[in-house]
Amino acid sequence: MRALTLCLACLPLAALADDIPLTSRVSAVTLYPQGASVIREVPFAVPAGAHDLILADLPEGTPLAAIRVTLDGARMGGVSTRSDYVPPRPETESAAYTAAKAEVERLQDALRDARASVADIRLEAEAARARVAFLEGIGQGEGLAALGPDALRDLAMMIGAETLAARRESAGAIRRAEAAERELQDLMQKLARAEQALRALVPETQARAMLAVSITAETAAEGTLRVTYTIPDAGWQPLYDLHLARDTGAVRIERGAFVHQHTGENWRDVVLTLSTRRPSEQGAPGEIWPWIPRLVDPDEITPMPRMKAEGSAMQAAPVLEAAADMARPEFDGLAISYAYPAPVNVATGADRVRLMLPALEAMAEIEARAVPLLDETAFLMARVAIPAEEVLLPTQEARFYLDGRYTGQRWLPLVAGGDAADLAFGPIEGLRLSRVVRNRSEGDRGLITRASEAREEVEIAVENLTGETWKLHLIDRVPVSEQTDLRITWDAAPPPDGKDVEDRRGIIGWHLELPPGARRAITLNTRMSWPEGKVLH
Repeated sequence: MRALTLCLACLPLAALADDIPLTSRVSAVTLYPQGASVIREVPFAVPAGAHDLILADLPEGTPLAAIRVTLDGARMGGVSTRSDYVPPRPETESAAYTAAKAEVERLQDALRDARASVADIRLEAEAARARVAFLEGIGQGEGLAALGPDALRDLAMMIGAETLAARRESAGAIRRAEAAERELQDLMQKLARAEQALRALVPETQARAMLAVSITAETAAEGTLRVTYTIPDAGWQPLYDLHLARDTGAVRIERGAFVHQHTGENWRDVVLTLSTRRPSEQGAPGEIWPWIPRLVDPDEITPMPRMKAEGSAMQAAPVLEAAADMARPEFDGLAISYAYPAPVNVATGADRVRLMLPALEAMAEIEARAVPLLDETAFLMARVAIPAEEVLLPTQEARFYLDGRYTGQRWLPLVAGGDAADLAFGPIEGLRLSRVVRNRSEGDRGLITRASEAREEVEIAVENLTGETWKLHLIDRVPVSEQTDLRITWDAAPPPDGKDVEDRRGIIGWHLELPPGARRAITLNTRMSWPEGKVLH
């Protein structure tokens, strides 16, 4: 009897066990330069008993093996997943998508009508030119000699009046055609913007994966289910507008971020954080193995293959600007993160949303840098110290402005916090450089006849054609020997004030102050010698 009572007591609990489908949404995303950590949240309410919470709306490419699930309000049991459970969702058009599609179609029709109108106006101009040609042909007819003076006068007046009218019609038609073509360009730009907006609203049609979470509740309960996973198909790219004021040396670095994702679902009203962490790159120190040198016979030596470095390039994409809210930086001693204050929408594969980050203010040391070996002019450089709690990430989206004028877009390398960045703001056309080889001898060519010596005499010059004084850092190089048999000596007049500049062997430099109209010349002599029977290359 007691056993039967226990079985009956269990029946209500078993009867309440069921599958509860839930609709989840991406609530928060932490974006890395490559990859993202995604948090999905969904509230639930269940009666007492054992249940399976079913999430059938995960993107098909979700890394199910890496999913982590937490919940509050109930006791969690097992978690099961399937990547082929849910068929593609039917394509549904929202009101915004329908309106955007209708706007694209309206502009396409207007563009076709405008092009037809331009063609009609061009036809009017051609017809007027044909009338002029016809009238000119009448004036050259062979039967004119038989006409009397009055008839000739009337004919000439008619030809003149008609020709004038036809030319006026042709000129007017050309002006109207040009105005219509300008309106045509405006229509094309509006159509391009409308098509971009439509792409951002394209309905999701990709298949979905399933997640089932078993829970048990002693009584009716409410709670929140959270699903966390990391994906590779998202990220952010920094962009910088670097402004330098020459008169004060002030540098303002306006920062932003291009955000992109290709997850198969649209992110709507998500809490977005941008992080400088790079979990997709090396995360552990390298390991050193024992170094065991050994002696071998010369014929046992085989050349080592050279490893070729590989690189990657970022591609540009259409830009959809977000509101100009500013993200807040946070520094934990390892990386910087920017918590964006307003919810963000990012459509899958369609948007490259631009977000604004706080600007950096700093003072720069300004100088002209001259490399006569490679360049014909000097370049304006600004050395800027980056605060310890900040970092400039590598990007090709760096645009430079000098006194408000755009000077170009260049690659910006990684600059860690506490380091100094050397930023180039374009050429100084008035600082002209030259590097002339005055004398070169090698082997039996030139003054030296021995085949074991080479000499070179170079004159380096810089001339200031501007109306101001410049602080100039001139850089050149001398050869460096890594063999005891190859002896290298050199001298310069005046001698350089820097050797192994920036820890690069053989790089030498002079710091000069160049008044307006001044010219400075440097003589650099190099001598290399080696044993007879050897070849220099």
